[in-house]
Amino acid sequence: MREENRNLIVAVALSVAVLIGWQYFFAAPQAERQRQLAEQQQATQTVPAAPTPSQAGGPSAPVPGTVPSTPTAPVVETREAALARSPRIAIDTPALAGSINLRGGRIDDVALKNYRETVSPASPNIVLLSPSGTQNPYYAEFGWVGTQAGNLPGPATVWTADRNVLTPGNPVTLTWQNEQGLVFRRTIAVDDKFMFTVRDAVENRGAAPVTLHPYGLVSRHGRPTTLGYYVLHEGLIGVLGENGLQEYTYANLDDEETATGPNTTGKVWNAVTGGFVGITDKYWAAAVIPDQTQVFQGSFTVRQGPTGQVYQSNVLGDARTLEPGATTEATQRLFAGAKEVATVDAYDEALNIRNFDLLIDWGWFYFITKPLFMVLDFFYRLFGNFGIAILLVTVVLKIFFFPLANKSYASMAKMKAVQPEMTAIRERYADDKMKQQQALMELYKKEKINPVAGCWPVLIQIPVFFALYKVLFVTIEMRHAPFFGWIQDLAAPDPTSIFNLFGLLPYNPGALPVLGPFLMIGVWPIIMGITMWLQMKMNPEPPDPVQKQVFAWMPVIFTFMLGSFPAGLVIYWAWNNLLSVTQQGFIMRRNGVKIELWDNLRKTFNRKSPAKG
Repeated sequence: MREENRNLIVAVALSVAVLIGWQYFFAAPQAERQRQLAEQQQATQTVPAAPTPSQAGGPSAPVPGTVPSTPTAPVVETREAALARSPRIAIDTPALAGSINLRGGRIDDVALKNYRETVSPASPNIVLLSPSGTQNPYYAEFGWVGTQAGNLPGPATVWTADRNVLTPGNPVTLTWQNEQGLVFRRTIAVDDKFMFTVRDAVENRGAAPVTLHPYGLVSRHGRPTTLGYYVLHEGLIGVLGENGLQEYTYANLDDEETATGPNTTGKVWNAVTGGFVGITDKYWAAAVIPDQTQVFQGSFTVRQGPTGQVYQSNVLGDARTLEPGATTEATQRLFAGAKEVATVDAYDEALNIRNFDLLIDWGWFYFITKPLFMVLDFFYRLFGNFGIAILLVTVVLKIFFFPLANKSYASMAKMKAVQPEMTAIRERYADDKMKQQQALMELYKKEKINPVAGCWPVLIQIPVFFALYKVLFVTIEMRHAPFFGWIQDLAAPDPTSIFNLFGLLPYNPGALPVLGPFLMIGVWPIIMGITMWLQMKMNPEPPDPVQKQVFAWMPVIFTFMLGSFPAGLVIYWAWNNLLSVTQQGFIMRRNGVKIELWDNLRKTFNRKSPAKG
């Protein structure tokens, strides 16, 4: 067997292995995770009634100088029941609905008005934060810890409020006083998007000095179901001064062995200035933002609670000593909402939050992914459709890389022109590979041909392809963004399938075990495969039969491989192929090289038509 044939067979085998591995180890598990996540969301809305609130457990005493571990209530009840058993202040903004719990002063009930669970306008709104006692508590808490201060406000403290509704421009002030003469006032304001401002003030009306530390935290009880994609971070996140971006998955934090408190492990960063800490999902996040001018301690912690692990992102301010008659205050912020690029960037700039834009997972290739999104967003604002924006960005990229592609295709055209001489050299030195390579190199030098230039168009596409994949995958702007026709979500795979005649047959191929993901081949993956096949037909057919079979099957392999990719990415690939065919044809014609497309198509269809007798 010839060496190049053996290499091609190995390449085909590896491609098939990658395809099978992708579907078995990646696509199928992700579909299962999506199903579990949907079931979990449904269960959150319909959890059966459980024990009375008196069994929920009270606050645990904080260790002086440390962030308190928020108690985990073993009660599991419906969200509605949990909300009803505490006095609350309503939250009503253009972007958010929910309430603040007067018992504990927690922000533990937040839903996003403009985002729903599915593309259906009748589906429920996204619920971000939920109170203690539900199946998956998730909330933000602010307060003070310290020594010689007596009883400090905690999760069981019932505050007094000066109004019943929190709206933009109308902050709420909570008040509470302990037996030692400390008066606590918490003023909570909210803007028209997703940012809360929490100003905690303490007045010492007692007879002795006290030392206090301000703190803020985001707490999530129970390990959530994650999507588990390598290109996406889900878990605890923060920017901690000079330490930069820190990302811990739930599994990473579970494996952390450094003790940070009683029965608590995690990671601590001391003497930090600037940044934030929080917990992030794919599209949503809750993050505590301390005063950017004050030194603080940041930490990620996990401990075992009655109903599972409790994950916390914490900030702890420096000690403040209050003499009798003195007052001190600390201002912190809470981001709780959708990770919209423009909104996050605006907070970064207006509030001078250190690297707050990294709350969105742009990845290692930040310098490609974010500018690419900005260009997409520019065209979206012009035409109102991200699908059209993807098509136009592809054209812009083609124009940008045209000089390099022009040289590459021109070199390929020259290669085709000297194909007869190359064949003659291979036949003349068939038994002497060294002389064959020397003769070919002399021919390349004489004709000024770069034999690897043809690889550049493909190599250029790879980083752009992955950058676009990242943008489609992580940016909420692409979520539920429609194109035309049946594509109602560019961030999701094409929902149609040739194996049920694009919905005419009453079954879902994707539901079949093991083979299901292979059978979800929609209209756009098929269009992409056809454009790839046309691109290959632009070139002469390989003389070797093995190579010919490999190139014949590649469009089919890529069609199946991209079938489970976001529809926006498949549309980009198909449109890019069509533009490449047009560009290559233009350059070949300009260089006087015959375009093989029509001859190759004629040969293909003649071979498939029955012989005439």
